[in-house]
Amino acid sequence: MPITTEHVGRSYPPAAPYEVSRAKIAEFAAALGDDNPRYAGENPIAPPTFAAVIAAQAWESIFNDDELGLALNRTMHADQGFEVVRPLVPGDLVYAHLTIEKVRNRGLLDMVTLLVDLKVDGRTVCEARSQLMHTREDENA
Repeated sequence: MPITTEHVGRSYPPAAPYEVSRAKIAEFAAALGDDNPRYAGENPIAPPTFAAVIAAQAWESIFNDDELGLALNRTMHADQGFEVVRPLVPGDLVYAHLTIEKVRNRGLLDMVTLLVDLKVDGRTVCEARSQLMHTREDENA
């Protein structure tokens, strides 16, 4: 059975905790080509988009949910947004909780909006919202 609107609201256990470090922040900023001094030094903060690294790890749960029929090789990441409560900093142990927020089906195309709630010490530090476009295999082909 493919993913449908009936799956909206489905939540998954948190992904394995992710520990933020100075080195990971520096690597991410370097990959972006962003030399903002706030992302370096003794007490750096992570760029806001660093949350995508952690959120993407939580996506594994939907691709491992056989009922949804999602395949990574037929999926495109279409959109991404963040609501940052506070920046991520070294030492944060982040738990990513994924919920299916919206599903639209058009022919063989599934448009799935995911909300990943990133928590540190039980408090939300960021919400990462992503839209994935997934094509189903044509059953008549």
